[in-house]
Amino acid sequence: MAKVVLGKDELVDLLVVALLAGEHVLLEDVPGVGKTLTAKALARSLDAKFTRLQFTPDLLPSDITGSMIYRTDTSQFEFAPGPIFANIVLADEINRAPPRTQSALLEAMSEGQVTVDGVTHELPKPFMVVATQNPFEYEGTYALPESQLDRFLLRTSIGYPSRNVERDILTTHQSGEPVDDLQSIVGAAEVSAAQANVGQVRMDESLVDYLLDIVEATRHHDAFQVGVSTRGLLSFHRGCQAMAIRRGRDYVTPDDIKQMAVPSLAHRVLAEGIFQGGNRAIVEQQLADLIEPIPVPV
Repeated sequence: MAKVVLGKDELVDLLVVALLAGEHVLLEDVPGVGKTLTAKALARSLDAKFTRLQFTPDLLPSDITGSMIYRTDTSQFEFAPGPIFANIVLADEINRAPPRTQSALLEAMSEGQVTVDGVTHELPKPFMVVATQNPFEYEGTYALPESQLDRFLLRTSIGYPSRNVERDILTTHQSGEPVDDLQSIVGAAEVSAAQANVGQVRMDESLVDYLLDIVEATRHHDAFQVGVSTRGLLSFHRGCQAMAIRRGRDYVTPDDIKQMAVPSLAHRVLAEGIFQGGNRAIVEQQLADLIEPIPVPV
């Protein structure tokens, strides 16, 4: 991934962590900085199926999950899977679709399955949604509700590259799109096996208390109307375990927790006087300031 997502090693790390954790990522940034490229690079690095969903106001839930179609040759209805049936799903501009369509992703993201006409269909494993949205354009958009945001392990951004990195990008794009030349280095079965091992990563009791202290502080701090939920705590915990694996360890350290705290929790709190997503930088800074004085286990 780092061969084509230039100068963004931390972003690549976070996406790999989310993949290991078996959870989902929300990329918030302006158009044209590489959100789609990042998702495609992740998918091409895996021997896995990738689909892209362009969310629009007229997108229907069945356009995502699939629908029953009538087969004239058999005179029976048959389920036609939608684009959600893939290993890596890019949900581009997710906030452009109305709430009814956004909610079609909820069961898929939380349960790994979709239900059509009362019949449940399992999604392939591994399954990961990489959603994108533009945080500065609100015309014709529908803000993601807290219940949907809570399904994402991480919310992060890409940002503009440095001048030197942009010079390299100009060079690498002269002969085409570099992401198309990426070769898969790991299979879906290997990823699923790695995901199964994340829960075995050890976390000392003192670190569990540190984790709980952080989450509890968000629920009692004057800056937040809404703190981190229990589901958010579980997701945060698993993300820290996945980060430890990414760092080549079978145990969690305080640094893993600190690195995961803001991208894992900032979208799960609601600041006083700020609507959800209204100013991400302020919320992230408030959360970082809240975490700083909490004693770190030694």
